[in-house]
Parts: sequence; structure tokens; C-alpha cells
Amino acid sequence: MSERPVLVWLRRDLRLADHPAFQAAAARGPVIAVAIDDPSAPWAPGGASRWWRHHALDELRRNLGGALVVRRGDTVLQLARLAAECQAKAVCWTRHPEPHEQAAEAALAAALDGSGTEPVACPGDMLFALGAVTGTQGQPLKVFTAFWRSALRLPAPPAPRPTPALRHPSSLPPGDDLPPLPSPRWWDGLARTWLPGEVQAQARLNDFLSNRLDGYASLRDRPDRDGTSGLSPHLAFGEISPRQVWHAIQARAASPGAETLLKQLVWREFSRHLLARHPDLPDRPLDLRFARFPWRESASDFAAWSMGRTFIPIVDAGMRQLWATGWMHNRVRMIVASVLVKSLMIPWQQGQAWFWDTLVDADLANNAASWQWVAGSGADAAPYFRIFNPILQGEKFDPAGDYVRNWVPELADLPAKLIHRPWLAGRPAPIVDLAAARERALAAYRRI
Repeated sequence: MSERPVLVWLRRDLRLADHPAFQAAAARGPVIAVAIDDPSAPWAPGGASRWWRHHALDELRRNLGGALVVRRGDTVLQLARLAAECQAKAVCWTRHPEPHEQAAEAALAAALDGSGTEPVACPGDMLFALGAVTGTQGQPLKVFTAFWRSALRLPAPPAPRPTPALRHPSSLPPGDDLPPLPSPRWWDGLARTWLPGEVQAQARLNDFLSNRLDGYASLRDRPDRDGTSGLSPHLAFGEISPRQVWHAIQARAASPGAETLLKQLVWREFSRHLLARHPDLPDRPLDLRFARFPWRESASDFAAWSMGRTFIPIVDAGMRQLWATGWMHNRVRMIVASVLVKSLMIPWQQGQAWFWDTLVDADLANNAASWQWVAGSGADAAPYFRIFNPILQGEKFDPAGDYVRNWVPELADLPAKLIHRPWLAGRPAPIVDLAAARERALAAYRRI
């Protein structure tokens, strides 16, 4: 009788190195990786994420020598059926912090109970276990600075482990095609910008460490410069683990950019801890006073914002970069979010949904925590009176206007002194009077 296989259930952990579930499976028997395409699942991937996931799974399948089975339908039902079909010895997975994923994990464990297939839940893509980073009295932390300091007092995250030696069965159970690419075909810009997969994730990390880490602290806020790591989509899909990045940065701790990047990793962690404690973080304001905020509904303003037609140069540049590449510089994300929420007074949930659909690095916890930060309703939120002036932000962080010229070519002929104020050169004025909008937002905030 042939040896019973072990299934590895994959979600946003699409790599082989430092993968606890593959490590656990390798010790139990021949391994079959499994991905479920479940469009009805809560927070199913948006369009840009579907494009990325398709290609990441394709590369991972090649790296596994083809030992990847895709099934389409209800996640728990399909996994339980597949386990029964191949008489799986175990189903291994890495835990995920999202509440709906935790519910699916519990449902799968229950479905496998008594079936002869062992459910094996392994540590997930976290630097620190959920609930481990607390205040001195063991209380949950709502301020990032305190979270960061508390995290540094804990033992360092475990060192990443290498790719395990995997065996695979001689034959695989039947499966479906890879999850389909979005339709109609709008994603050519993503394909020109990104190469998904574990190999490329490691290459990006190595390139960043060698060429940009030293300047990261001073250049990361400059969208006109190539100063960021570009790792966010690879982290979002688990093509590289945060432990791998953490230890690679720690090996260069003397670099002036090292601590700054580590803080970005820990902000990602902070967001996950928030979501685990507040499962409705993507839907409801943490500060319930904001449930009374007098939001506006304006389909035309939202369309202008989402398509980069606000006539605010830095905003339009960011939104067009997002549409073309599936990514936007982080400083610009804060600016465009502030304009939507505070200048246009459109609910942050609408902006969050747009980002979920268009970002290749869409991440439920990060997305929700960051939008609530801008709105002022989150745990560690910008104060309500902090309203980004997109004109001054553009002049400060894109001083020569190179970022705007690249993404808003109709302004390319303007000199630097006018490119962030093109209406002074006879170009269209912004769709909203920014000074009046600031007073309107402040008045609304004061009322709640």
C-alpha cells in the first residue's frame, strides 16, 4: 500500500523557505500543496490580488515540481473532500490572523474530526504570536510607539528555516485550473511592473539591502525617488516571511535605514494584533463616535478621486500610479486617503474597498488600520485636526515635480514652482476648494 500523502493548505503563504506547514508536512509523508479558489469567501481577493495570486501559484507549482492541486468552491468542503479522496494522513496549514480565516481553520479542524486525517495548525507569518505584545500589566496596546517598544523587549523572532526536503506522491488527485485572471484584461501595467514569486521576493530583498537600505530613512517619503523596498506585495502573499526580512535587516543593524524598516514590519504586526482583537475593524470605526460622522455620498467625486481626475496633482499622480501598477507610494497613500476622507468627506470604507480591489499588496489588517488612522477613528489614529494639505505635501515630497510629471503627463511642461499649483498657470482648479473643505471637515469633527 502506498504511503498516505499530507496536504498543505496554502493561502497567503506562497513560498517554500521558512514555511512551518511545509516543514510539518515534510516530516509526515509525501506532500501535496493545495490552493482553494473560493470566490464566495469573505474578503475574497480583489482584481489586482487575483492577478498576483494566479502568477504566484503558477511559480510555486513549478518550484514544487507540479505537486500543487487547485480546487474551486467552498474552502472547507473542498479541503475535506480532497483529504478523503486521497486518504490524507494530515492537512497542515499556517495560522492566519484574519477572523474569517481563523473561522475557516476551526471549521476545517471540526470537519476532519474522526476522519483519520490529522489537522495540523502551524505558526503563521507573524513576528510575535497574537497577544504576545502587551503593556507592562498585560493589557492590549492601542498606540504603535508603545507596541514597538514592547515588541523589542520580547525575544527576537525565530530564525528563518530553509526549504525542507519534500517528497511528492507519484500521482496527484484531479484539480481545477489556476484561479482565473481578472477579466476584461486591464492588468498589462501590473505585468510590466511586477514579477510575483518567491525567487523575485528574495531578489528584491537582496537588491534593497545592497542599494537602498542606507538611504531608506531619508528617502522613503519621496515618491519621486526609488527609495522603498518594493517588498509589500511579496509580504502580502507570503512569498517571503517577515522573519526572513527581520533577520536580514538585523544583520545590517548598523545601517541608518535598519530601524526604520523594522518599524514598518512591526506596524504590519500591530495591524494584525488590532484586527484579531477587533474583527469588525474593516467595517466599523474603532472610535464609535465616528459612527455619527456626517459623511457625504458623491459618486462623481469618488469617481474623480479613483481615476485620478481631481486636478490635485499629487493625488492624481498617486491614483494613476495605482491604476497602472497596482501599487502606490506610502506617503502618497496617506495624502490621497486624507483628501478622500477629510476634503471630500467620503467614507473611509469606500477608499478601503477601492484599495482592496486595486492594490497588489492589499492586506486586510494593514488596509483597515491605515484607513482608520487617516480618518482619525482608529486605535493609533492621526488626530482629527490633522488634515494633509496635498499642495504642500506635493511641494515637500516631490519638490521638482518629477513624480507628477511621470503620472500626470498633461502637466509635464510646467515648471517646478507651478506643477503642484497648475491652476495658477490656467489649468483646471481642483474639484474641491481645499481651504473651505478643511473648515467643513473640522466643523464636522467638532460636532461628534
